[in-house]
Amino acid sequence: MTIVIEQPQLGDEVVEKKTQNESDELTLDPGFVAPDINSFGHTFRDYDAESERKKSVEEFYRMNHIHQSVDFVKRMREEYGKLNSVEMSIWECCELLNEFVDESDPDLDEPQIEHLLQTAEAIRKDYPDEDWLHLAGLIHDLGKVLLHHSFGALPQWAVVGDTFPVGCAFDESNVHHKYFKENPDYNNPSYSSKLGIYSEGCGLDNVMMSWGHDDYMYLVAKENKTTLPSAALFIIRYHSFYPMHRSGAYKHLMNEEDVENLKWLHIFNKYDLYSKSKVRVDVERVKPYYLSLIEKYFPSKLRW
Repeated sequence: MTIVIEQPQLGDEVVEKKTQNESDELTLDPGFVAPDINSFGHTFRDYDAESERKKSVEEFYRMNHIHQSVDFVKRMREEYGKLNSVEMSIWECCELLNEFVDESDPDLDEPQIEHLLQTAEAIRKDYPDEDWLHLAGLIHDLGKVLLHHSFGALPQWAVVGDTFPVGCAFDESNVHHKYFKENPDYNNPSYSSKLGIYSEGCGLDNVMMSWGHDDYMYLVAKENKTTLPSAALFIIRYHSFYPMHRSGAYKHLMNEEDVENLKWLHIFNKYDLYSKSKVRVDVERVKPYYLSLIEKYFPSKLRW
């Protein structure tokens, strides 16, 4: 049974949006306790531990590291940057994700909508006044709709997994780094140095990241004129950039704004990771609150 409690002072913008059952907008699901182990009994992000999914996860990264090249990323950004696949709302996109499980993730075997709401509710509990951060938690993985047939049904290696810059040397902190040796950029002198095609402190906005749901959702939010703050866009684009925010790699490419936004990403990351639990969220109970945030920060329909 899901337990809910009243959450006071969620902001004037929420209080002003009346419904027949106003309490629905002012409640949240508080049952989030940060677990020490994932659903397979191992510590989080342990890619070496024997589990039901170890072999499939490693094969995923082999394919990812072979194919994520500068040329591939340019093609994907050009094609999907047109945002001419479908028009739909943020919530409609959330519901689409019920069909998918992330093959790159050694911790998570639940449909994505569960993870989105777990993340958002856990953040909302600890940061009740930062409504933009709640919404970032809800939408951070929506780019995984690239797996859907309406978006070309891209293979998982082109949608999910840890991200990294292309156009410069692949840092050894990248998981399963050995498979980069088969990437066409690995021995390209233009791309194999520490800086590659970039300059010191150029800023991550000027860096091509491996293609996937992070970069795609960033493009969707930006091109649909979201009013979310830059920290939210930073979280959306780089939440899977584990070599940077966990290992400190690639920081020579960051500028001052990146450094400031990274502080918010570190806050967000613990909820993105440790909300992967078996606690279920009462979707109908929390839905009105998130619809109010979507209305505040996004148009009713987005181009995808």
